[in-house]
Amino acid sequence: MGQIRIVIDARELRTSTGRYIDRLLQYLQNIKSDYQFIVLLKPKDMESWKPQNKRFTAIPCRHKEFTFAEQLGMWIQLHKLKPDLVHFGMVQQPILYRGKSVTTMHDLTTTRFRNPSKNWLVFTLKQQVYKWVNRIAAHKATAVITPTEFVKGEVARFTRINSRKIVVTPEAADAISEKPQPFQELEDKQFIMYVGRPQPHKNLERLIKAFELLRQNHPGLKLVLVGKKDILYRRLEKFVTEEKVKNIVFTDFVSEGQLRWLYEHTAAYVFPSLSEGFGLPGLEAMMHGAPVVSSNATCLPEVHKDAAEYFDPLDIEDMAAAIQRVIDDPTLRKKLQTRGTVVAHSYSWQRMAEQTMEVYRRALENN
Repeated sequence: MGQIRIVIDARELRTSTGRYIDRLLQYLQNIKSDYQFIVLLKPKDMESWKPQNKRFTAIPCRHKEFTFAEQLGMWIQLHKLKPDLVHFGMVQQPILYRGKSVTTMHDLTTTRFRNPSKNWLVFTLKQQVYKWVNRIAAHKATAVITPTEFVKGEVARFTRINSRKIVVTPEAADAISEKPQPFQELEDKQFIMYVGRPQPHKNLERLIKAFELLRQNHPGLKLVLVGKKDILYRRLEKFVTEEKVKNIVFTDFVSEGQLRWLYEHTAAYVFPSLSEGFGLPGLEAMMHGAPVVSSNATCLPEVHKDAAEYFDPLDIEDMAAAIQRVIDDPTLRKKLQTRGTVVAHSYSWQRMAEQTMEVYRRALENN
């Protein structure tokens, strides 16, 4: 019998959602095995990712996600490679490929929420196709990976596959290694913060309204929204201007050092999301000592455990009250910071990679 060849689809490596596949590749290389790994990268990423293990080889894949080229060109490329197993790090994949495969399904948020920056009709049509692709990918996969038990249950219900086919491999947060770099505008100021993109399911308009309530008792408090200014953030800035809300800081892009300083100095990290697959920003905040105030929606209580103060993300008054409890009560803040450190360090990318390797072994044994 020849050497077993596993193809890993890493086209998402350098995208905003690519941390999962990046860390998986990094830590898989630490695990001893007899498998040969072929990593499919976008041509532009070939220079920025180099294997550190001789069992790993990177080759270019020119077929973009959700295109006809992906459906035909990538299907042809996979057949030429003749892999024993393919790991698709996302649901975007050639639906006609019927070899053994593992698919990671991070969440089903896109099946429920629309993107207001996109044309309504085009997005609605694409959303229906996306739902169909999710179902096809789940049914044809030998095994499905999800990051949380919540997503496992959601995928099983949505796709109607047997939940025993789904394996949970939790992700992990990374400590920022750069030295803290003060954000001058906020030195000696009390502030709460959010990090990430402002899509509708992130629920930032309700956070802003909750912040307005908070300022009645904390007039000097600031709300810091950290993220590169895209069309959705510009829309949110317009909303803030129209609502005449003061003390909101839109940072635009920040360095890793600035982000670390913000985490280390915030009165609270607020995670108001309506839907998440794992919720890494909350864990990253905990890693750097920020007390976390979190939505109780979807997977967040599962991931943050007893290390967050929770609120109903649809209830603006409940959100404001939870934040106020944390910023007004030093004992509660300290308790959340202590528990947060423990919870953040309980997750491990190495363990995630080892669990994934076990998924590969079982899939290869599956007849």
